[in-house]
Amino acid sequence: MDREFIPYLTVLQTGTTASFPNRDPILHHIYSFSPAKTFEIKLYTGKSPSSVTFDKPGIVTLGCNIHDWMIAYVLVVSTPWFGKTDASGTVKLRDLPPGSYALHAWHPQQREAAEPVTVAAEGPATATARFRMDIAPRKPKYKPPLDRLKY
Repeated sequence: MDREFIPYLTVLQTGTTASFPNRDPILHHIYSFSPAKTFEIKLYTGKSPSSVTFDKPGIVTLGCNIHDWMIAYVLVVSTPWFGKTDASGTVKLRDLPPGSYALHAWHPQQREAAEPVTVAAEGPATATARFRMDIAPRKPKYKPPLDRLKY
């Protein structure tokens, strides 16, 4: 609520369909012009009048045509092994088959980073990678008072 996309960042597997409910008491008009997915859902409140299928991998930037400070990201990945970090910055990927992988970390305010990871065929199937990202905590953006917004 309070005229923000929540969550700010979502990670989805290619082929996933998502909806964008509006829990604010005001209308929103969301869109994306991103190469990975272009779409527009015109003015609405409550349940999203349509859903969006993310059919190509890539970064999808979301915006609101009414509230230009609203921004969010959908990272669409082509693998079933992905995650989003928790509050401590940790993510656990489970059920990876043995093998060598390139583990990628991404944030909209940081360049993508990659680390090689090998999951052993024998013994405990664990591997660890560490990424250091220099990201300042997200600060709320200025929002004009509701009584000053024109619709």
